[in-house]
Amino acid sequence: MRHPQRAPGPETGPLEKLLAEIRKGSASAFDRLYGMTAPMVRAIALQILGDPMDAEDVCHDVFLHVISHPERYDPSRGSVEAWLAVLAKSRATDRLRRKKRLLLAAEREKLEGNSWTAPQADAEPESRVLAKLQSEAVRLALLEVPVAQRQALAAAYYQGRTQRELAEEWRVPLGTVKSRVRYGLGHLRRALAHMGWAEAEGGDGRV
Repeated sequence: MRHPQRAPGPETGPLEKLLAEIRKGSASAFDRLYGMTAPMVRAIALQILGDPMDAEDVCHDVFLHVISHPERYDPSRGSVEAWLAVLAKSRATDRLRRKKRLLLAAEREKLEGNSWTAPQADAEPESRVLAKLQSEAVRLALLEVPVAQRQALAAAYYQGRTQRELAEEWRVPLGTVKSRVRYGLGHLRRALAHMGWAEAEGGDGRV
């Protein structure tokens, strides 16, 4: 008698396990996930946009979404890599379309000689408006993070610096930088949770 083949578990790979830890509030798991997958996300965005700065912005948007809403990953729809790739493609495509609309509007203004104003937010897709609101929420939440931790987060995730580079530049132990990033992410997540953009996590907020 043949037994039906059992479907694989939803969290079998290393990235799936990291995301499960992120859902439980692990900042170090997010740090590892970022380090392992950010190059892929940047590469996808760069291929679509052709601009390194735009690609970096898309990468930031993707991982801000991950830390704010890790529960939105659905293992039944594919791997974590596939989920991140879809997020990167979607945000990069939206950004490219917006740039094209702005360029076309500017060219039309030149041809017609009329004054041109940027498209209003309410004319954009709902997802774009939501993304803007989330980005603003993150900026406000960062203000709640202690200065040293905020600097570490900005350098690590917005400037793409490694923690070892920061430790050498700031002349502090590597463990200090790791702690600043870890607790900074914890502060950020709690601030986002207070604003209704993420689930609260446990733990303290030292360093």
